[in-house]
Amino acid sequence: MSDSRPIGVFDSGLGGLTVAKEIFRLMPGEKIIYLGDTARCPYGGRSDDTIISFGLQDARYLMEQDIKMLIVACNTVSSVALEQIANEIKEIPVIGVVLPGARAAVLRTAERKVGVIGTSATVRTESYARAIQNIDSGIKVYCKACPLFVPLVEEGLTDNDITRLTAQYYLYEMIDLGVDCLILGCTHYPLLMETIQGTVGTRIQLIDSALWTAKEAQDILNALHALSDEKSNGLASSRFIVTDMTHNFSNQASAFLGNQLPEIEKITLEELTK
Repeated sequence: MSDSRPIGVFDSGLGGLTVAKEIFRLMPGEKIIYLGDTARCPYGGRSDDTIISFGLQDARYLMEQDIKMLIVACNTVSSVALEQIANEIKEIPVIGVVLPGARAAVLRTAERKVGVIGTSATVRTESYARAIQNIDSGIKVYCKACPLFVPLVEEGLTDNDITRLTAQYYLYEMIDLGVDCLILGCTHYPLLMETIQGTVGTRIQLIDSALWTAKEAQDILNALHALSDEKSNGLASSRFIVTDMTHNFSNQASAFLGNQLPEIEKITLEELTK
């Protein structure tokens, strides 16, 4: 028994392509429909009501595409609006990126001190801290908003002096606190993996929420006997939809995905929000 329908994945922008990358690596036969709301990106500095509204619009659009699973590949939406989205969509599994990353950190922290870096909205909601302490209340969680990381990644400045200085500014505090795991609580941050690891040192293990979200999706589809019976070419059969395209869009998207994207579709905000 299998299910050839696509997996729906959405983010406020391109960061969720890091989740798509891990899906294709773990399940190369799966196809996805990716929605990036690039016209309204970033969501991180907006009010909770706005984030919930945008997240529901994104989810409803993908539900119209006959998907078999919905992945909220945006830490901000996962932190603020996942419950509302899951309450509305009952027909298929709905997962976010917070809980998989939290579970991975709980299993890997020896010192029982976990750091979390993310957008202002993700940190404000304390979603990772709650998720971790619901699993193990004895683990201390330290959160740090790193709002400059997203624009640096969007500009392609993933490995230069400005980015390294920014990482030092944000992350030396985590070293002083003695954390031994650091959750990358934003899907943009895997592109800064080398810079972040070089800043905090090898004693601190980085937890990529994109990777662990893809693993959870694989486990759920496997349990439901809903994996595609295709063995490859999922990427070639996938659709990538955005609400705005900049002149450097293709290069940025390919950097997030680690591969060249097929044709990119553009929809208007009116089509998304109808």
